[in-house]
Amino acid sequence: MATAVQSAGIRGIGYSIRATSPDFDDLAGKLDEAERLGVDFVELPLFAWTMIAGGRIIPERLDKLRRCLEGRPFGYTVHGHLAINLMEVPSQLPAHERLLAAAIEVAGAVGAANLVIHTGCVRDPDDYVRVAYVRQREALQKAGDLAAPLGVTVCVENVFAFEAMRETASPSRLAEEIDAIAHPYVRATLDVSHAFIHCTQGRLDFLPEVAALAPFARHVHVHDSFGTPARSWAIDDAERLALGEGDLHLPLGWGSIPWETIADQCRLDAGAILNLELHRRYWSELPLQIAAMRALEARFKGALADAA
Repeated sequence: MATAVQSAGIRGIGYSIRATSPDFDDLAGKLDEAERLGVDFVELPLFAWTMIAGGRIIPERLDKLRRCLEGRPFGYTVHGHLAINLMEVPSQLPAHERLLAAAIEVAGAVGAANLVIHTGCVRDPDDYVRVAYVRQREALQKAGDLAAPLGVTVCVENVFAFEAMRETASPSRLAEEIDAIAHPYVRATLDVSHAFIHCTQGRLDFLPEVAALAPFARHVHVHDSFGTPARSWAIDDAERLALGEGDLHLPLGWGSIPWETIADQCRLDAGAILNLELHRRYWSELPLQIAAMRALEARFKGALADAA
């Protein structure tokens, strides 16, 4: 993998705010909270807001969002639409590309450093996996070209198999794809918990998989789990927590991810942002989690200094 960029340091920490209003009427209070907590970035849930219709931005909505975000002492990242699938079949792919282009425009308009999208998946039983990866690489090349003049990096996030997926990239395969694209504005989002679950599903070695993607990761999603796919019947999230199953988005330390080992062994892309993705049911833990994120940031920086 020739084009990985060794990290010159961590750019900062942040967390994903949780949308409760599709019109983001409650955004000011959420940003006030982030300001009190002293974070460097806030991740905006574009996927949950009424902002884009049929691949077109609603202009007055974007104007309202820009006004809401002005004058804060932190930067922004944006989480794009989870439905974007750049490995979709050719007849459906253009709609996903239009949505991604609109999301890039929103991210640029609010001055976001990174736009997170999920890596694609193959669901159609008659599709060719190899060709689907080619479609995704071509679409990401175009997305990078759109994002570059806006100063936005498209950060492709590793996921695990859910619903009826035939294929989605493991962390090491996603690293190969980002390397093949070789675009400075197309990098990775390393979601450590997603990697943990994917490795359980695929019987892969977790730490080497995470280490393979880390040098391409300009964005890191941080949340805990037990690396166990959801497999039991349950009604409430408390039951899933009790079982330790699923993509739980737990506070750090509640699951079994070896965070210190990961920080010691992984070298992230230059200027990576560490972003906490906490489930809203654990929001009371947020102040303590910001302290934990600062400690993790220091651990990554210490490992980088030792390696220099």
